[in-house]
Amino acid sequence: MALYTKAAEILDKVDKQQGALKTLVYESKFANIKQLFALVCQTQKFSSILEDIIASTKLLKYTKLKMPLAKVLVFDLLMGQGLKCGGSWKALVMKHRSRLQTELALMKVKRKVSRNEDLLASNIREPVGDQLPRYARVNILKTTMEDTVDYLKREGFTYKGEASKLDDLTLTARGFVKDLHLPEVLVFPPKTDFHDHFLYKAGHIILQDKASCLPAFLLNPPPGSHVIDACAAPGNKSSHLAAIMKNRGRLFAFDLDAKRLATMSTLMLRAGVTCHQLANQDFLKVDPESKLYGGVEYILLDPSCSGSGMVCLQDRTSADPQKDASRLASLASFQLRCLNHGLRFPRLKRLIYSTCSVHSQENEEVVTACLQQNPGFRLVPLLPEWPERGLPPLSQCLRASVNGMRTHGFFVALLERCNEADNLMPQLTLQTRHPEMTVTCLPACEKTPEAAPSPNQSDPSECEDKATTSEDGKLGEKKTKKRRRKRKKKGKSVITESKD
Repeated sequence: MALYTKAAEILDKVDKQQGALKTLVYESKFANIKQLFALVCQTQKFSSILEDIIASTKLLKYTKLKMPLAKVLVFDLLMGQGLKCGGSWKALVMKHRSRLQTELALMKVKRKVSRNEDLLASNIREPVGDQLPRYARVNILKTTMEDTVDYLKREGFTYKGEASKLDDLTLTARGFVKDLHLPEVLVFPPKTDFHDHFLYKAGHIILQDKASCLPAFLLNPPPGSHVIDACAAPGNKSSHLAAIMKNRGRLFAFDLDAKRLATMSTLMLRAGVTCHQLANQDFLKVDPESKLYGGVEYILLDPSCSGSGMVCLQDRTSADPQKDASRLASLASFQLRCLNHGLRFPRLKRLIYSTCSVHSQENEEVVTACLQQNPGFRLVPLLPEWPERGLPPLSQCLRASVNGMRTHGFFVALLERCNEADNLMPQLTLQTRHPEMTVTCLPACEKTPEAAPSPNQSDPSECEDKATTSEDGKLGEKKTKKRRRKRKKKGKSVITESKD
């Protein structure tokens, strides 16, 4: 019974986008992880088929089971090893066994197939996710890139150096490389499993998709700064922020889900994070004027979204287009409220906005609406060498996709507070399609986060103003001295005339 309960719980969390399937399984601490993982993966794989069978037989109505648990039980009954446990639930489902088997048989006849596997769409039979590289972020709070590479080499992995092009991420056997865009990310062949590995269990590596590493990397808060992670759980981005901050400063992390925060607390402990403060609170209800957040200069906002960029959810579109459109509109409205709220923090310098969505309604349209409502902020051009850009005219933003960047679908935009002299700059950047060109137009927005000015450094444009002012002052002093000399000469001539 515990097996089915835990599997149903994990599937429910995956459906609600509360974590990656594999991570949730391995963090469940279930006695037989391999058995649980196999059951969850297979049930997820046949999810749409199982839902159709359950709906046709009205199983939920007759048994009062919830959908995640019903799917797990029906899968094991019809396609798995048979119901080996389950107690009272097993007895309930077995009463409807013949009806469920008949429905599955009819489905095969209608689709003219003989195997259960043939009922699946081709993209599910060979999941795209299985073709993506395995990314691992080296946690510099606990180790270094050099030590991690050496440890892996001693274990029989073959280090092939730093990748220089995307094709270098095509790896086989036990080969691995350092990523070409993110210096703390290692890339391994698809399906490389580290969940039982010492480096993972000790918090030396964080299993995180490359695209998911972008927000903290690009925000790049300096050590000692005050930072907010607005929708923080399950915590990978928060731990990344803490690593960039070198555990110095204050990291405020908010999330509404208490269970997810508890999981996040465990992750942060394993990662060696000490500068954080977790709060089971709605970010929209956080007071920007509170003294507690008076020093906040950086915000990472990765709000709830459709999850349409996540490979495991790409086949989850509803049969009702109107329902999908309504859900997207609701999500976009929520995301815009979060963005506007984040920009209200009085000392905010930069806010990074990200989603794992492919829909422009949740990405470029939200950012455009936000910029229109907040003229004191502008977009910062990001990584000019990154090939996938935001949809025109927001080419300063980044997108990522399975085919383009070999990651899950993702979107990132970095907003920065303007100086008074730069109030017209957002209009200029929005019209520019080439980020490389806009870098020279926006002196405060460097190409890479490493080059971003620290809070204690002056804005280059301010330095230019100061230089201009000092030059004008020198010219003024020269003119004043000339006038004084003329006056002295006139005075002397007047005196000599009076003497005469």
